Amino acid sequence: MLSDNKSNKINKSGNWIGFGTALGLAVFAATNEPTWIVVGIAIGAAIRWQKPKYKK
Repeated sequence: MLSDNKSNKINKSGNWIGFGTALGLAVFAATNEPTWIVVGIAIGAAIRWQKPKYKK
């Protein structure tokens, strides 16, 4: 069972990937180059990725 902190962190990570996808789609709509969708997803994943603050 996940604690509240872990489940909240999981939800936030999905939000960042969604944000990156939306960003990529916006640039794709302006340029008509599908590469920007992948770049947006990668940016969202990179923002979401963090080293753990502490180890148990």
